[in-house]
Amino acid sequence: MIAFNYETEFQLNNEENTSKWIQECIEKEGFELGEINYIFCDDAYLHKLNIEFLQHDTLTDIISFDYTLGKLVGGDIFISIERVNDNANEFGTSFEDELHRVIIHGILHYMKYKDKTEKEKQMMRSKENECLEILDKT
Repeated sequence: MIAFNYETEFQLNNEENTSKWIQECIEKEGFELGEINYIFCDDAYLHKLNIEFLQHDTLTDIISFDYTLGKLVGGDIFISIERVNDNANEFGTSFEDELHRVIIHGILHYMKYKDKTEKEKQMMRSKENECLEILDKT
């Protein structure tokens, strides 16, 4: 089950299609959908979590708490809509494209994809792109 929660004025355009897309990406990797909660918020909300739980005094676009058990994918994914918007502008992409990339980025972490080294970042980007192609077909 995927739930979308809002701590800001933002609302996803089509929660049902987004849920189906996320589930398809999970199953494509040989995992099962468990319970995933997306919480859309602003910079201040996410900054507070970043300090409290990760001891990082910085702004970020996403923080995820992983509750995956074996192949059952689950967790809480907090996304700053303000940061996504700023990043879209910085990277020269649309808000919607950047949002989808961040949405699936958290899920890929749950399926054990990392992004600390350059090689890991390349693999993560490749997997993000594969999932974004799936979205384009739905």
